[in-house]
Amino acid sequence: MLTLRQPWLSGGAGAVLLLAGAAPLQGQSDVLTIFAAASLTEAFADIGRRFEQENPGARIRFNYAGSQQLVLQIHQGARADVFASADERWMKAVTDSGLAAGPPAVFAHNRLVVVIPAANPGRIDRLQDLTRRGLKVVIAAGAVPVGRYTRQALDQLAGAPGFTADYPTRVLANVVSHEENVKAVATKVQLGEADAGIVYRSDVTPSVARVTRVLDIPDEYNVIATYPIAVLRQSADQELARRFVAFVLGANGQRALAARGFIRGDTATSAAAEKR
Repeated sequence: MLTLRQPWLSGGAGAVLLLAGAAPLQGQSDVLTIFAAASLTEAFADIGRRFEQENPGARIRFNYAGSQQLVLQIHQGARADVFASADERWMKAVTDSGLAAGPPAVFAHNRLVVVIPAANPGRIDRLQDLTRRGLKVVIAAGAVPVGRYTRQALDQLAGAPGFTADYPTRVLANVVSHEENVKAVATKVQLGEADAGIVYRSDVTPSVARVTRVLDIPDEYNVIATYPIAVLRQSADQELARRFVAFVLGANGQRALAARGFIRGDTATSAAAEKR
């Protein structure tokens, strides 16, 4: 059984991030609440604006947090119309509970990268340097999708050319913080509170890129993150919710995601990405 925590109650780094749309109109019922993984913050903000423009009268409210946090809120009865997860495991926790109105659809993929402060206080020039004793490395907790993907990538690097068999153990020994969402990892590196962190490529936003450097993980050892989306059974306006999901899956939604560093969610592109 998966154990869920409630970090947002403390108001710390794992707190739920909220982006509200326009204020509700008097008597307006066409307001959708979208529960979305924290890594989707910028892309879904773009998508929400475009969706509202193309659907006059519709208003979108977003609740961004780690996928595991969002699932706990959904299970506890929080009102939501659509759930967009950063992995299939947490979507399965929703569908297995009978809380989805239909089967989910994969709408995007992502890759992992290592980010370090531009000043590079840890003198990290290659992935192997992450094992140097005394470094401060920040990653997401194991229950968070990016945290699970991180551990998978480290395991895949173990014994690879230029890497020792104990590479994952030595990197994890330098971890000083396990965050509840990927944005918290990026923020700690951005603020210089860590020598390195592992995030999604899409999290290297312009503001992050200005103060950090990126180390790529070789494609053959990287992990391709999968993002599914589903309308929730409790939605009061399932027609509008389905329209939003269709928009995300459509050309405009896919362009918005690609512009923010995501890999397209269609089957052909996904298969090609996995081979790279």
